[in-house]
Amino acid sequence: MMIVRRDRDRGCSRYNWLESRHTFSFADYFDPDYMGFSSLRVLNEDRVAPSAGFPLHPHRDMEIISYVLEGTLKHQDNRGNSSLISAGGVQRMSAGTGIIHSEYNASDTESVHFLQIWIEPAVLGTRPSYEQKTFGEAEKQGDLRLIVSPDGREESLRIQQDACLYAAVLMEGDGIKHPLAPGRKAFAQVARGAVTSNGSRLAAGDGAAVWQEKVIYLTATESSEILLFDLA
Repeated sequence: MMIVRRDRDRGCSRYNWLESRHTFSFADYFDPDYMGFSSLRVLNEDRVAPSAGFPLHPHRDMEIISYVLEGTLKHQDNRGNSSLISAGGVQRMSAGTGIIHSEYNASDTESVHFLQIWIEPAVLGTRPSYEQKTFGEAEKQGDLRLIVSPDGREESLRIQQDACLYAAVLMEGDGIKHPLAPGRKAFAQVARGAVTSNGSRLAAGDGAAVWQEKVIYLTATESSEILLFDLA
């Protein structure tokens, strides 16, 4: 089965420094039909104006992933981590017992465009930690590149949940497939471009929840970048 979540149907928050699209209920946007999917709780597409951003604020007991599409994000937290994450960069923050952080656009002339992802952890009350890596376009070209996993295999970022996140960059006509083990679910998100998936067309900003299927197929109808979650 597949349910498509269209870009136009997502929640939206707009401020003079931020435009955020919410696949699932978040902050002031609430939809009882979209509270998350398996352990995937938040999937926001954020565009932040130059020099603006999210000031210091706390989190706990959540696996938070940022996937930068354009521009550069500046991260700081109360555990001494300070870093810049540019396009192709991925950061993972395990909030655990509590962490305070800020995320700002590092540029004073260009916006930053990124996906903010929250995954519920399997165990609460763990020690906070931080990790980041860059996955170049060549690594993702024409195939699914594992970027987040519970065991850190294939040099992926490690999270505390039975969930894997893959990224792919596809040229028009490229087709990929991902098998789903019995009982597993998938969520595909189109970051840019357009694809067909199991008979449905997905454009930029669209997502699709898949379950009770053996395989999820993705074929690019134009140059595209997609994220694919494999969830328990």
